[in-house]
Parts: sequence; structure tokens; C-alpha cells
Amino acid sequence: MEKNFDIIFLEEVFDFLRNLKAKHSEKILYNIRKSQTKNDPELFKKLNNDIWEFRTLYQGNHYRLFAFWDKTNTQNTLVISTHGFIKKQGKVPEKEILKAQKLRLEYFKDKD
Repeated sequence: MEKNFDIIFLEEVFDFLRNLKAKHSEKILYNIRKSQTKNDPELFKKLNNDIWEFRTLYQGNHYRLFAFWDKTNTQNTLVISTHGFIKKQGKVPEKEILKAQKLRLEYFKDKD
């Protein structure tokens, strides 16, 4: 299957995945690969104009990896994943969204 986008993980994502049990990070990565070929809001959902989340439910844990789009290269659409956390409440914490927005701004600033 053809991928709709490529993904770049920022260092915080690697740190987050490294601190999980292997099966849990494998499931998260499996769902991310699936979301690259299939448009499914259960896997990849828009939170606001700039921030999206990769979603994984595994063994009762709700894992979220925040991301944003980089469409500056017309040949290769990128999704940049900023960081992850384990969701413990119904609503996504605003501080996590703000953190993703801050990392997005830094990414584009450094890219220029």
C-alpha cells in the first residue's frame, strides 16, 4: 500500500517509547504505520488547526503521540511527531496541546 505521508519523530517521542514495555511501543508503532495508509480518526485525529494525535488503546492504556503537518516540500508530505503521553482522563490536557504547538513553532523556526 502507498503511504499518504512520512513521519519524523522528535527526540521526546523516542524517549517516551523507550520508557514503555516493548509490546506497548510495538503496538503504537504498528498503529502509526497503519495510519500512514488508511484515513482512520481512531488512529490519527485532528485536535485543532495545527495539532493532531496518533491514538493507541492497548491493554487499557490510552497512548497519545502529538503531531503536526509539514507540507513545505510539495514532493514529500511529512508528519512531525512531537511527544507522547498516557491519557488518564476524558479530555486531552491543554498543557500537552500547548507543548506540541511550542515544539511546532520551534521546528519551523529552526527549519528556516
